[in-house]
Amino acid sequence: MPTTTATTRDHRPWRLGPRGRAWFDRLLVAALVVLALGHLVSGQPAALVLAALEPLPLLWRRSRPFAVLLAVAGLSALQAVAVDTPTTGQLAFPVAVYSVARWAPRWQGVAALLVGYAGAVVAAVRWLVGFGTVDLALGNVAPYTVTIGAIVTAAWALGAAAQERENYVAALVARAEQAERTAEREVELAARDERSRIAREMHDVVAHGLSVIVVQADGARYAAARDPDVAVDTLGTIATTGRESLTEMRRLLGLLRDGDTGVAPQPGLGDVRHLVEEARAAGTVVEADLPDPVPDVPDGVALAAYRIVQEALTNVRKHAGPSARVRVRVSVGRGVEVEVRDDGRGAAAPAGDGPGLGLVGMRERAAVHGGTVEAGPAAGGGFAVSARLPL
Repeated sequence: MPTTTATTRDHRPWRLGPRGRAWFDRLLVAALVVLALGHLVSGQPAALVLAALEPLPLLWRRSRPFAVLLAVAGLSALQAVAVDTPTTGQLAFPVAVYSVARWAPRWQGVAALLVGYAGAVVAAVRWLVGFGTVDLALGNVAPYTVTIGAIVTAAWALGAAAQERENYVAALVARAEQAERTAEREVELAARDERSRIAREMHDVVAHGLSVIVVQADGARYAAARDPDVAVDTLGTIATTGRESLTEMRRLLGLLRDGDTGVAPQPGLGDVRHLVEEARAAGTVVEADLPDPVPDVPDGVALAAYRIVQEALTNVRKHAGPSARVRVRVSVGRGVEVEVRDDGRGAAAPAGDGPGLGLVGMRERAAVHGGTVEAGPAAGGGFAVSARLPL
């Protein structure tokens, strides 16, 4: 799990944190202010003041991008009146346009682009006048306007693309979170359905056991006065039935407790290994031949195979005896083949839980998927359960 987490983090894009972004903006403004000092060397105090003021609003470009654009545009307009040559402070204008396209609503980004185009025309005319150009014909103004407009367009396009990417990523994250919530609800519903099924089974077990106990207890009460030996045998039957019912009820209640099964609400082939480990922990000697890695098979077939192994191992614990050895084999080819074989008492063991309902359940699960189950005494002793589920 730590390896997976590290791999996921390595693929995430690197981004500045809140403090890093604040320091980046401060350094950007500081760099533009330092560039403005060049106007002091050239003897342009007005240009120095305006070039130093224009970048300052960029400190708030992430939180109030449109207001920053208006402030920078206003200072640029003031500069066009006071200074007739380009200044380093005008570098703040494309940064402000980028910020509006990046973090402001779409209509504000379009407005910023239009303001930038208007500023390109004003700057081109003002610079030509400052350079001593008397002829303001289209042929002279157009190159400056197109160049400045291209810079503004590039800044706006970069900001709009970044905003579009962020919105796309946010939509993907929201969709993934929604899918995760849906999956959690489906798992919860599946677990609830499984608990309801187990509750119905527990009701049947308890109702059957109690009905037998009540009938036997009534018979023992009437027989005690006439034939005490019959009453003793009947009380023994009551005790046996009560123990069996109690054991089955405890098993079903154990399945209802979270975390006791060690598997998901709908287990599959990969969870058969858990059944083997559980049987070994209970003292049963189990030899397992399981596919590794686990092949990808339909969920219904995987669940049926898991339940067949589960029921077969339960029967081994009930009937095979304490020293029985078990061999579990699961293979996947044209179908899923399951075999659970033990060397215990097998069919010679006394019946413990009624007329073979576990085997009936196995056959019913296999039949749903067009498969078969064969169960009976194994050659050389013991008991074997073989199932085949076609894919």
